[in-house]
Amino acid sequence: MTSAKVADKNLILAGDIGGTKTHLALFSCREGKLRAEARELFPSKKFPGLEPMLEKFLANRKASIEGACFGIAGPVVDGQVKTTNLPWLVDAKKLATTLKFKAVSLLNDLEAAAYGIFTLEPAEVISLNEGSIRRPGNKTLIAAGTGLGEAYLYDDGRDYHPSASEGGHADFAPRNDTEIGLLRYLLKKFGHASYERVLSGPGLFNIYDFFREDGGLEEPGWLKEKIAAAVDASAVITQSALSGDSEICVKALDLFASVYGAEAGNLALRGKAVGGVYVGGGIAPKILDKLKGGAFMRAFVDKGRYADFLSAIPVKVVLNQETALQGAAYYAAFRSHG
Repeated sequence: MTSAKVADKNLILAGDIGGTKTHLALFSCREGKLRAEARELFPSKKFPGLEPMLEKFLANRKASIEGACFGIAGPVVDGQVKTTNLPWLVDAKKLATTLKFKAVSLLNDLEAAAYGIFTLEPAEVISLNEGSIRRPGNKTLIAAGTGLGEAYLYDDGRDYHPSASEGGHADFAPRNDTEIGLLRYLLKKFGHASYERVLSGPGLFNIYDFFREDGGLEEPGWLKEKIAAAVDASAVITQSALSGDSEICVKALDLFASVYGAEAGNLALRGKAVGGVYVGGGIAPKILDKLKGGAFMRAFVDKGRYADFLSAIPVKVVLNQETALQGAAYYAAFRSHG
């Protein structure tokens, strides 16, 4: 963890707000260390906004809260964010007034996750490519889940400075005939094809549909029934792919892993991430064996004249699913100037 000496504080309220679920927690801070004192998971779509969710979380908890920070999936501009996958408008000043907090900070969820990297223990990451860590050297973070997030960590030689981006919504760039076919399918379906349309839970289902409709792969009857009955169709596809039960699912996940590696390599080039690339989000730990299988790293380094450059970059999968939550708490405790 990046060193930070601060005076003991009262509790910090932190949140990781996603399109599917929201993690809220209260953290204490003692001698520069954060400790979760209470936490709760909420289904995001069952609430009309963040305020009623926070009121429910705090209703039976009498706590003196020093500050709050929330990582939210969406672009934060002037202390406000309209969430990408929820019909919410979150306003930091309004939250502070409503909840009577001294300070409220809003971060893009990937920016929060980038701060969370400072809190990770060695056992909470696993390497896909050892590479050679360089310092000073920027880092990047890419994370596929309900959506696709990307962030940069600029290294000034003394400390890292996370920076949000909306790179997941940049144009999807196909690299071969199969991906060109996928691009055409996505353009027909959505009008615009971003990387998030491929690298996310819904994105995996888009790949599956592409192979089913345009790729000439058969959808077994048992699989069709299972997907129709599932709350999360992408989870069914993933499980069937990892178990090898269905060729169409195996092909879909293979393509997902390859495109994931390609875009992680793109991000490494854009950020000159010689300090390392982190792969976060909810999907990566669930498909770790697939990511270790080689397709991810082959696509990561497949950048022509820059193959050797990328081969030297460390690539690590983040296993801790609360990295963004911890990062929001870290920011409120150590980086916020509110």
